[in-house]
Amino acid sequence: MDETSKTDNTIHCKELDDETLFIVSQTFKALSDSTRIRILYLISQKECSVNEIAEELSLLQSTVSHQLRFLKNLRLVKFRRAGTTLFYSIDDQHVIDLLNEAIDHACHD
Repeated sequence: MDETSKTDNTIHCKELDDETLFIVSQTFKALSDSTRIRILYLISQKECSVNEIAEELSLLQSTVSHQLRFLKNLRLVKFRRAGTTLFYSIDDQHVIDLLNEAIDHACHD
């Protein structure tokens, strides 16, 4: 059997080690903050600069930068540089799928 086995649509790691537990808990921590959720949702729709995110979400630029740094450290977002401007986009579709599932769950009657 390889490192993962799929049973009943659930993926089971061979071993739930400390590093995996830490990454999973940090991912859920990222998704537990409404500002980070709003940022992730926005940049899952389109690539945005810090200024665009701040303007669209009515946030301070420093707040956006701080949250993007947190998300970047978790490899949930990535950026590309165009001159002096950084444009952010999603770096992990799995987490966006998780976020969309949570939104669907919240909207379910």
